[in-house]
Amino acid sequence: MVPKSRIDSILSGYDPEDITIATLCSHSSLQIFHGARKMGFKTMGLTITHDTKYYDAFPLAKPDEIVRYKNFEDMESRIDELHEKNVILVPHGSFVEYMGPKRFEDYEVPTYCNRAVLQWESDRDMEREWLTSSGVSMPKIFTDAREINEPVLVKYHGAKGGRGFFIARDYPDFKQNIDNSQPYTIQEYCLGTRYYLHFFYSPFKKEGYSVSRGGTLELLSIDRRDETNIDEMYKLGSVDDAKRYGITPSFVVTGNIPVVIRESLLPKAFEMAEKVVNRSYELFGGMWGPFCLETVVTDKLEFKVFEISTRIVAGTNPFISGSPYADLIYPGLSTGGRIALEIKEAVEEGNLKELMT
Repeated sequence: MVPKSRIDSILSGYDPEDITIATLCSHSSLQIFHGARKMGFKTMGLTITHDTKYYDAFPLAKPDEIVRYKNFEDMESRIDELHEKNVILVPHGSFVEYMGPKRFEDYEVPTYCNRAVLQWESDRDMEREWLTSSGVSMPKIFTDAREINEPVLVKYHGAKGGRGFFIARDYPDFKQNIDNSQPYTIQEYCLGTRYYLHFFYSPFKKEGYSVSRGGTLELLSIDRRDETNIDEMYKLGSVDDAKRYGITPSFVVTGNIPVVIRESLLPKAFEMAEKVVNRSYELFGGMWGPFCLETVVTDKLEFKVFEISTRIVAGTNPFISGSPYADLIYPGLSTGGRIALEIKEAVEEGNLKELMT
C-alpha cells in the first residue's frame, strides 16, 4: 500500500483553496459530483470504458472535467496530472472492484478513506473475523460443502453487485453451480427482511450520537435491493419449476428502494455500527466516512449482518435530496454531500491529512 508519508507529502503541495473531488464515472458518481459541487468543490470524472454522455442529462451532477484513459496502466502513469489539479479521490464499490483492491491501494493519489480497510473487506474470511470480533451476529458458515443440510447462500469474494451468488440446498446443488476458479464463502441462508443501513462516521464531529472512541455516528439512509432474477422467480412457481426452464436464481442488483425501519430497531442498529467502528481502530487503524451494514432482520426482530461495505454504496442513490433520516441532521443532504462536507470542514480546520491515505 502507498505509504501514508507519501500521501502527506503530496497533500503538502496542494492548494487547499483549490481542491478537486474526483471519482470513477460509475456507481454513485452522480451523487458524489452533485454533493461536491454543493460544497463548492471542482469535480473530475475518471473513465476508461464508461459512456459519459448521460451526464449531459444531469447538469447539476455533471463533472467539471472528464479525463479519459486507455486502461488502468494509463491511469497510473498519469497521476501527475491529478496532483497538479489538487485531486482527492472518493472511492466507491465499482472503482475498487474494477481497478482491483491491490492496485487501488498502491495508487498514489490522496484518497478519502483508510485504504487498510480494503483487505479486510475484500477477503470474506477477514471480513467475518472483523465483524464477529466486534460482537455482531452473522449467519453461520459452512466450511465443508458436503455438510450442507439446509439452504445456503454461496458468495464470491469482492464487490460484485450480487453477480454469481447462488442458493444451494445440498451438496449436489452446490457442485452443479460452483465456480471453483474464484474464492467463495458458504453461509446460512437467513430468512427475514434485508435492510442496507447507510452510516457515516466522523472522527471529528462532537455533536450527535457519540462513539466511545470519540467522534459521532450518523444514520443517513436505508435501502433494499431489486435483484434479478430472484425477485420475479415466484411467478414461475418453485425454484425447481424455474430450473426446468433452464433458469437459475441470480442476485444481480438492478436498482434500490428507499426504506424506513421501525423506530424500535434503531438503537440496535446504532449499537452494531458503533461496535464495528471501534473494532476497526483496534484491527487496522480505523474506518471513517460512509459505510453500509448489510443486514437481515428476522421475525424475532434480531439483526444479522451478512456483509459490510466500507465506502459509499449505490443504495444511497435514491437520497440525492436527502432522506427521512438525513433530513433530521442535514436537511436535503446526500451521502455524497456529507462526504464533501467532511472534506470541506477538514480543509478549514487543518485536519485534511488525517482523513486521507
